[in-house]
Amino acid sequence: MAGLLNTSSILMCPHGGTVQVIPGNTRTKAAGDFVLRQSDTYLVVGCPFVVGPMLHPCLQIQWVLPAAQSQVQSDFTLTEESVGLCVAGDQAVQGVALIVFTQPRVVGQ
Repeated sequence: MAGLLNTSSILMCPHGGTVQVIPGNTRTKAAGDFVLRQSDTYLVVGCPFVVGPMLHPCLQIQWVLPAAQSQVQSDFTLTEESVGLCVAGDQAVQGVALIVFTQPRVVGQ
């Protein structure tokens, strides 16, 4: 089992952009902060990725592998083992989201 992601978790794109989460969950907490779900909004800020001469930053994360069994408000949660794809404005996949830190006390599957 892996630690659940919450609003204190630190997420980044593979190019160093930071992730800001807009959570939809306002009821369930893990280690004092709201648990993150697959359907929440994940915005990438400050991605410096360049393709040729054009700036092509990651703008959002689309989670393709959430927790298999853990749910909050009828939506799958995210854990340290979840996989999210960083995508640009044209929906081009530019790499996998990095989960830098999350709380270790509350786990999900």
